[in-house]
Amino acid sequence: MIAFWLAAAALAAVALFFVLRPLRAPKARAQLSRREANVAIYRDQLRELDADLAAGTLAREDHERSRLELEARLLEDVSAAEPPERSAGRRAAFAVGIAVPLVAVAVYFATGNLRALDPHQGVPDAAQFESMVERLAAKLRDRPEDVEGWKLLGRSYSAMGRYREAVDAFSRAAERSPTDAQLLADFADVLAMTRGERVAGEPERLVERALEIDPKNLKALALAGTAAYEQQDYAKAAALWSRMLPLVPADSEDARTIAGNVEEARKLAGIAPAPQKQAKAHPGVRGTVRLAPQLAKSVKPDDQVFVFARAAEGPPMPLAVLRARAGDLPLQFALNDSMAMAQGLTVSAYAKVVVTARVSKSGSAKPGPGDLQGASGPVANDASGVAVTIDSVVR
Repeated sequence: MIAFWLAAAALAAVALFFVLRPLRAPKARAQLSRREANVAIYRDQLRELDADLAAGTLAREDHERSRLELEARLLEDVSAAEPPERSAGRRAAFAVGIAVPLVAVAVYFATGNLRALDPHQGVPDAAQFESMVERLAAKLRDRPEDVEGWKLLGRSYSAMGRYREAVDAFSRAAERSPTDAQLLADFADVLAMTRGERVAGEPERLVERALEIDPKNLKALALAGTAAYEQQDYAKAAALWSRMLPLVPADSEDARTIAGNVEEARKLAGIAPAPQKQAKAHPGVRGTVRLAPQLAKSVKPDDQVFVFARAAEGPPMPLAVLRARAGDLPLQFALNDSMAMAQGLTVSAYAKVVVTARVSKSGSAKPGPGDLQGASGPVANDASGVAVTIDSVVR
């Protein structure tokens, strides 16, 4: 569990905040919807953590750290719903970059049990969150070699706007893990915030190191492009931001935003607009879901059916999800990048995937006793004719 939450937070941190310029403040209704959706995510994930703790599958220390991570992520997005300050364009864009994957995940969780999602409950208390952060900081004084702890502390301080303390935490993590490209990009991010949101200087050198380690790191590419933009080297900014486009789903809002910024930089550099290319969409994994005859009497036509793809070797979060009715079985499905749950978690990003289908008796996306399910073996991410038979009962 802890590895998943840390990985999810790292992916969410791959924000496009330095690229999304110019940024206009969202309408109040959109702000409210994003806030409610992320509160819903927080409550669902917190319940799952509590259940793991009660079942003895998660240590109390890991539970506390995971809870802190969840609250840090929620605090970042809830704060993004506030009206941006005059000089906080990049900070607002950072919040939007985080909100995109979180809202996508909200679709997955919210479709499971909409009635359980009350946005007016479950908002983390700021004082409690700060207390948990301070406890983590105290523990790290006794365990200074805990790299993951320092990274978590840095993200938490960043969410609280305590950028100088975040710099110290990321610095300690980087000393112990100098080849972690994402860590270096996060370090550069908060260091730039302490310098008036300027990437030039030490933040830019950190970004260059990150790109030497991982030339495809989204956040490092975004920051490097911003550094070039600040120096009015618009051609270089356009080239760096263009390298981000193959790393995000072609038809996503991220891709459209990046493409817009690339064109803006190209225009400022006096470069002719890039020719429009029709990118060939990844077909995804396709096949048929059937219900085993012996279970037919256990299913009602209006029971909810969830079909989703997960990486055969990778994070447990679904890469794509489809919702249908049991009355639609046998069901033809296609799970592709347009159904991605979060930034970077796409079907095409993993060579092998497993397709699972579940009949949910409760209507929730999460499995429960009495649900019926079946799964394929590992298949190629562009496989067709995949057969999934729902033939077992969840205990």
